[in-house]
Amino acid sequence: MKIGIIGLGLMGGSFGRTLIKHGYTVYGYDVSPDVMLKAELMKAFTAPLTEKTAKHVDLLIAAVNPSAFNVAVRKFLPILKHGAVVSDFCGVKRTVVSVMKDFAAQYPHLKFIGAHPMAGREFSGIEHSSITLFEKASMILVPINADIFTLDKIKEFYLAVGFSRVVITDAEHHDAVIAYTSQLCHIVSSAFILNAQADNRSGYSAGSFRDLTRVARLNPDMWTELIDANRDMALKELDELIANLNKYRTAIASGDDNALKSLFAVGNERKIKIESESKNV
Repeated sequence: MKIGIIGLGLMGGSFGRTLIKHGYTVYGYDVSPDVMLKAELMKAFTAPLTEKTAKHVDLLIAAVNPSAFNVAVRKFLPILKHGAVVSDFCGVKRTVVSVMKDFAAQYPHLKFIGAHPMAGREFSGIEHSSITLFEKASMILVPINADIFTLDKIKEFYLAVGFSRVVITDAEHHDAVIAYTSQLCHIVSSAFILNAQADNRSGYSAGSFRDLTRVARLNPDMWTELIDANRDMALKELDELIANLNKYRTAIASGDDNALKSLFAVGNERKIKIESESKNV
């Protein structure tokens, strides 16, 4: 299998390096000549992705922001061979899937599958790429017009290069869950670090402060775009969090230790249950 990757930042660069390690032929492209040079030095691709090399691609992945997906893949679609798979690594799916459906109608000989690798770092750019970024990670796939045989082939491909599991879903469910498991976490972390006491943390913080603030270090442009594209889902999760926080506030303000203890107990039990279920997956 030959893979083309458009966008050689943290995700695309890391995946290119991972594929090279596993012996795949990788054609890479980035709009930045500087990034292309770095990616070449870091062995993130075998050869540049061009109109000539794109003819040999079996899987084309656009590791770009959702708003860039349309332009990123458009020029390569007429060149790709019959049966080639077109995918993405975007963090939201409804907007990208909408574009994929339009393309699928125009190019019925191509297969479109949305993809979201559940991996990342608080840093961005090819210089922070890693060949271990996707080890034991989950890959989410959102099939558009791919038949079961193509989908199974792509699933086996991701498992072969280090992913621990592949989840098949639709765009609506993906965006609903990701609003909670990813987007809300970044909002909370960013809001938490704004507290003035963060300046007094030295000598007073341990793992909890570090863990809660890790993803406050982010790419503002990318995360604004992701949340804006999933605004309805993100607002739903944010409203539920605020409602839950108000329960704690009410218990603390009224000095209701029993209510506070009960809230803590429910949270503790919920965490234990989820961890137990995760071990059995």
